[in-house]
Amino acid sequence: MAGLLAVHAHPDDETLATGALLATWARGGGPVTVVTCTRGELGEVIGGELAHLAGDGPALAAHRETELAGALAALGVADHVFLDTVGPPARFADSGMAWAGAGRAGRVAHLPDDAFVAVGLDDAAGRLARVLRDRRPDVVVTYEPGGGYGHPDHIRAHDVTMRALELAADVRLDLGAPAHVPSAVLWPVVAADALRAAYAALAVLPVVGGLLAAGLTLPDPGGPLPSVAVPAAQVDVVVDVTRVLDAVAAALAAHRTQVHAIALGAERAAPGAPDRAVVVGCYALSNNVLAPLLSRESYRRVGAGDVDWPAGVRPVA
Repeated sequence: MAGLLAVHAHPDDETLATGALLATWARGGGPVTVVTCTRGELGEVIGGELAHLAGDGPALAAHRETELAGALAALGVADHVFLDTVGPPARFADSGMAWAGAGRAGRVAHLPDDAFVAVGLDDAAGRLARVLRDRRPDVVVTYEPGGGYGHPDHIRAHDVTMRALELAADVRLDLGAPAHVPSAVLWPVVAADALRAAYAALAVLPVVGGLLAAGLTLPDPGGPLPSVAVPAAQVDVVVDVTRVLDAVAAALAAHRTQVHAIALGAERAAPGAPDRAVVVGCYALSNNVLAPLLSRESYRRVGAGDVDWPAGVRPVA
């Protein structure tokens, strides 16, 4: 069966952005590799139990490695690589982020040592190209060009991945294995109208009432949207989350420092609209704003080669 390789910036991104795709591919029996570019040293820490990790980069990094291992196990992914372990010794660190507006992030004023965004593009891409040639995936998935919501490390991971694909395809380069060109590249996206509808649906989701009473808040359906939101016509591939919802929920729960308020409970699809994405649950990050968990993940496709898609993943006609 076709192989899948996912490239993400930090532990937790693999679940938040592509959890259902990874779990579906793994359950279908295809090889799955996750490459993580940093260890999330600068992530905010949720909850008092683990508050001692906040501000302690090495300790938080070590802890988030264990969270990532638990999430990958829940998703059924056995093959994982930290990008800085490929090739010459290096350390790629979380670059941090600063909020630049509602739902949009930007760079911090002073980058930490070894920040991933400051690593030479061809250094990082060359390492990833070696992994691409070694694993030889049919499908590669990483962020869309805006990094989902503008996080600098997400944008850099996109740029590194796209450059790595060029290097992996270049027959003139000696990268330890023959040149390789995947059949398709996927970028996680969501139709803008579906995301606004999901924000609105959260307000009437039965499980949300108690979460609001506990101090969490709802997103604004009429507010600005992150870069992951695109016109519906740009959605090329969809994944049925409901088939692997147990795995996705378990993987979210594994990231205890980053994700909380995980609750499942389906909003019923409107009569006559059985194919639309519906809200099947919610969760929150450190900002305490509830995010919808939709019944399907959506992707934009780059590349037109043939792919043996597993059950639960389908191209949009």
